Amino acid sequence: MSRCGVVTVALCALSLTGCLSHPQTAAEFRQAVPGAATAGMDTFEVNRPLAQVAASFQKLASDCLGRTIRTTEHQPHVSYQVVTTTYKPTVLVSANQAELHVQQRHRGNVINVSAEPDGGYYLLVADARPVGPARTRVDLYRPSMGHGALVQAVRSWAAGDNAGCPDLIG
Repeated sequence: MSRCGVVTVALCALSLTGCLSHPQTAAEFRQAVPGAATAGMDTFEVNRPLAQVAASFQKLASDCLGRTIRTTEHQPHVSYQVVTTTYKPTVLVSANQAELHVQQRHRGNVINVSAEPDGGYYLLVADARPVGPARTRVDLYRPSMGHGALVQAVRSWAAGDNAGCPDLIG
């Protein structure tokens, strides 16, 4: 199964109505993840103030995730497909919370089985909240298959590690 096929299966699993609707907001995505077979939630804490975690999300999400990637798959005498995937990061920051939303929109040889949210289907949501002056808790709603580099990058950004940008193709 191609990477896009895996993503479609994962998104269908997030649906509470059997692939008839997908989460249309970050809040709906958070609610759908606990019951999904192909998604999960991790909670971890980092030794950094919320303001530093938020600044990392703002800088690195903008630098690393606002991308469009074109993939081509060709199997001789069988199939040929071109898919363009646009990633849309959104960072929301307040005095007591930072949120990172990552959405993706596929175009090309793709069939959308339900309404696509504005900005694309939700792929990952990270919620950061302070648990002390120099400690932050992160709830990470993420796919359980594929996108490991993205998940690890977000974890590293929260921790303040110099992880760089994830490979969004692999």
